[in-house]
Amino acid sequence: MKDLKPTVGFVCFGEINTPMERLKLKHKEAIATIEGICGKVYDAGVVIDEPDYSSAKRAVALLQKASAEGGFSSLVVCVAGWIPAHAVVYVTDAFRHVPMLLWGLCGWHEKGRLFTTADQAGTTALRPAFEDLGYRFKYIYSIVGKPPPVSEACAFLMAAHAKAKLRTARIGTMGWRDMLLYGTCPDPTSIRSRFGIEIEPFEMLEMVQGVEKVESGKVAKALTFVRENWKFQSACDDSIIETGIRYALSLGEIIKRRGYDAVTLVDVDGMKKLLGFPPSSVFMLLDQYFGTQVLPENDIMGSVAQLIMKYLTGQDTFYLEYYEFFEESVIAGVPDFIPKVATDGDTLILPAAFGLLSTSLLNVSAVKQGQLTCSRLGSIGGKYRFHVYTGEGKKPPAWAEYGWDDPVPQLPSLEVFPSSCTVPEFAQKVLNQHTIVVYGDHMAAVSDFCNLLDVEVV
Repeated sequence: MKDLKPTVGFVCFGEINTPMERLKLKHKEAIATIEGICGKVYDAGVVIDEPDYSSAKRAVALLQKASAEGGFSSLVVCVAGWIPAHAVVYVTDAFRHVPMLLWGLCGWHEKGRLFTTADQAGTTALRPAFEDLGYRFKYIYSIVGKPPPVSEACAFLMAAHAKAKLRTARIGTMGWRDMLLYGTCPDPTSIRSRFGIEIEPFEMLEMVQGVEKVESGKVAKALTFVRENWKFQSACDDSIIETGIRYALSLGEIIKRRGYDAVTLVDVDGMKKLLGFPPSSVFMLLDQYFGTQVLPENDIMGSVAQLIMKYLTGQDTFYLEYYEFFEESVIAGVPDFIPKVATDGDTLILPAAFGLLSTSLLNVSAVKQGQLTCSRLGSIGGKYRFHVYTGEGKKPPAWAEYGWDDPVPQLPSLEVFPSSCTVPEFAQKVLNQHTIVVYGDHMAAVSDFCNLLDVEVV
């Protein structure tokens, strides 16, 4: 989706005595690289160090206009050769509130020798000046004969994009502190201050009252969707499915009306205890029918991590819960649902009983295997930490959570082999029973994001 790609400002700098044809060529090549990463690029052109700052003034005006039109989440400060730092700062200081990517270009080979415009003379003068000015920035550089540092640039631009997206994000929580859990319900003022996210509680009664307004035609349409897209492993009465549909459609209206980017529900102490209905099918419908990021158990801190990782990677996320640790791996699974993005093959549903509950529609789908980034936001002593590691998710051994009726289901799960740490190292830093998962290695983007927001990475 286009809105999951960053919008950036771009300005290229070079010294007044460098031939303009060469600066324009380097500008053209550099902005093509950035356009390959981003959704939209506002180009302020080439700036040189004239005594009257004419090109710098023009660049500031162009970028200020872009900012007024909708803005950009970061500014690429592209250095195409030596330039006195004051000409750069004339432009950048007007946008000191915006994260900046300081990128030094490089020379080229021609007729048997290396030619350079002294790009890194410019960046090495600017890097300490940017730091002393208090800018939030990352410094990268190109190397002659090598591809441009796309992955480094992309990580930072996505981090700045995520930071900007979170400033208008909203998380809805139906209920508060399910099972009296610790580590799930943060201080909303602190979350708003640090990340910009508004946390809005709403009552389960609002969902229940909304059920009465759900149109029968919409229920029938959703039932057809379920029967066509989910594979039931044993017989299931339509009335059980329709109950979940009504709850999901009621919640969908709340989500649309309030503009929630993610939602978490009171599970054990709410829907199971008070309504007698495990919400696994509700979670699946919110994912597949409305495209909502969703978590159980009022896990607001997990929802924050979901939005961080969604905006950092452009992927929908899913959660796993830790069950067992081994010497080199951990078993992580879920006792309710996985979203479509994590499902390998068909969505498999098993009507099953667990303890006192007899109407569970348990998702027993296989989870996609592959490289993972697992993360969790936490707060220790009032300071935010982001626990993150990479690993390989493989097919798990046969296992079961004790308490399910026979035939005992194999829960959706992976055996995760951490690659950026050992299991003992992971265990001493883990922040919660839930971890937020995306596919691929996104450690660099997480690191850049946390640096921008002064969040400790562990």
